Amino acid sequence: MRILVAEDERDLNRLICQTLERAGYSVDTCYDGEAALDNLLGAEYDCLLLDIMMPKKDGHAVLRAQGSTVPVIFLTARDSVQDRIEGLDLGADDYLVKPFDFDELLARIRAATRKYSVQKTSVLTLADLTVDTSSRTVTRGGKEIRLSAKEYAILQYLMQHKGTVISRARLEDHIWNYDYAGGSNVVDVYITYLRKKIDGGFDKKLLHTVRGAGWILKEEP
Repeated sequence: MRILVAEDERDLNRLICQTLERAGYSVDTCYDGEAALDNLLGAEYDCLLLDIMMPKKDGHAVLRAQGSTVPVIFLTARDSVQDRIEGLDLGADDYLVKPFDFDELLARIRAATRKYSVQKTSVLTLADLTVDTSSRTVTRGGKEIRLSAKEYAILQYLMQHKGTVISRARLEDHIWNYDYAGGSNVVDVYITYLRKKIDGGFDKKLLHTVRGAGWILKEEP
């Protein structure tokens, strides 16, 4: 998934981004509210982490202006009950008070994004392939499959949209951040790696290429 981190404390911003990237998320980052809105206009995100007290536009103003159905978690040092009520009434999904534990942040992100998912469970299945998004484990036929962070991110996205053809552009937009230039065969390379791991040694193939359109996860008769 692709996450936008809008936090003006640069050291904290860096630590959050490192934590998210280690967990396999694609991350874009900015340090003020106007830049956050610019990012939101240019890309689709699966979750927004918004500091409330930011320069130019605060987190509340960003939330009012963006008007999307993307889950929003406020990050703030303001911990009064009234502050929390105000943020939640504006439409935020969660509220995390600084300083916070990074494992808790990851759990809050999983919970917030799960609310917006068509499939509410943390376990995604297709035939004998299972992806547990809480433990980030993948099994097929009862055997665990070890994936890199990027391979896992691609598989989770495909599983969340199983039965739907996913284009290269859509994968690039959700799995890679703004630093990715595109135009190379990097997506094809990761799809090849992933196909070998989830379909290798199995008679029934689940990951299919749709020529000229993209890729689809589906169970064929």
